[in-house]
Amino acid sequence: MRRAILSTFLVVFLAVGLVLAGLVYYGYETFKAPGLTEEETIVVIPRGSSLEGIAEVLTESGVISDPMVFGIAARLSEKARRLKAGEYAIPPGASMEAVLGILESGQTIARSLTVPEGLTSLEIVQLIRDAPALAGDITEVPPQGALLPETYHYSFGDDRAALLQRMSQAMERTLNELWAQRQEGLPLDSPQEVLALASIVEKETGIADERPLVASVFINRLRRGMPLQSDPTVIFALTEGEAPLGRALTRRDWRVEHPYNTYVIPALPPGPIANPGRAAIAAVLQPAESDYLYFVAAGDGGHAFAKTLREHNRNVRAWRRIRDGN
Repeated sequence: MRRAILSTFLVVFLAVGLVLAGLVYYGYETFKAPGLTEEETIVVIPRGSSLEGIAEVLTESGVISDPMVFGIAARLSEKARRLKAGEYAIPPGASMEAVLGILESGQTIARSLTVPEGLTSLEIVQLIRDAPALAGDITEVPPQGALLPETYHYSFGDDRAALLQRMSQAMERTLNELWAQRQEGLPLDSPQEVLALASIVEKETGIADERPLVASVFINRLRRGMPLQSDPTVIFALTEGEAPLGRALTRRDWRVEHPYNTYVIPALPPGPIANPGRAAIAAVLQPAESDYLYFVAAGDGGHAFAKTLREHNRNVRAWRRIRDGN
């Protein structure tokens, strides 16, 4: 009798062992096997997701075939608590093992937003609002000149207001750095005045090599107490930076009474008219050495510079002939 019981126990024990061994083998092979996806798959793991929630997202995306195997492997490997939320690009045919490693690494998709130089703060805020995969909203538009134009990287679900704050901090750092390296004797008393002039330089020319020369024209005018006579400041006076003017300037526009109209005021405007880039700020703080007081479009994308009004008028007539096709 005892032998029969012992024999039955051994049979049951071996059967259970074989079943467990089969399950382990299945789990191991499933965990290591190539995935079923034939192309890169984008998955988003929400913040605060449990291991079961992560496995469900991966299963619904077709990235893994067995959420139980994935969960068991994550716990046995002690990676379950190290899986990070975010947006991931899963390679085609990635195994569960590979997927687990990707989520543990936190190597989420790197998104970027490029802010061109010379945009108004409202335009930059609109860029951020339109950028994909960001969260939250922006409730207040920063002052002109408060944001540094450059390329910013972000991840899925990042906060829009936080990205705007990064742009503000970048401008503050850049301005402080360049202000400390400024040329001596400049007629600029504060970083805010630098931003005001740099924004004008930014709007006047998009040619990198011209910025120090354009800056020198305005610096020379400030030293002589001459009005800057910059068309972009007139446009800002008419629009307050809220929308494009949508038409050409007229002589009547030049006479509009406004603190930003540099045809009327013989000084810098009260503040920036846009958000200048690092190069424009550097050009204002390290302007070229020149005696130029005037410049006008040259017809080739650049500008013609002049020291005297007579020379400038000659350049203006040449520009008009080019503009009119003569």
